[in-house]
Amino acid sequence: MTVNVGKLDRIIRVIVGIVLLAIVFIGPQTLWGLIGIVPLATGLFRFCPLYTLIGFNSCETSASSEE
Repeated sequence: MTVNVGKLDRIIRVIVGIVLLAIVFIGPQTLWGLIGIVPLATGLFRFCPLYTLIGFNSCETSASSEE
């Protein structure tokens, strides 16, 4: 599995995932907050299947990989 989620993207995904999961316990207490598992998992594993399908990669490229 290749990494295709960059640092900033990863931070945003983890924060959004935690906030959505908090909805399950705090707030309206609906199960819709379980959707937060998706961004949390993709942020933790640094892999997004949707990015693979559309050919997008948010990782930074280093100078050594361009040679």
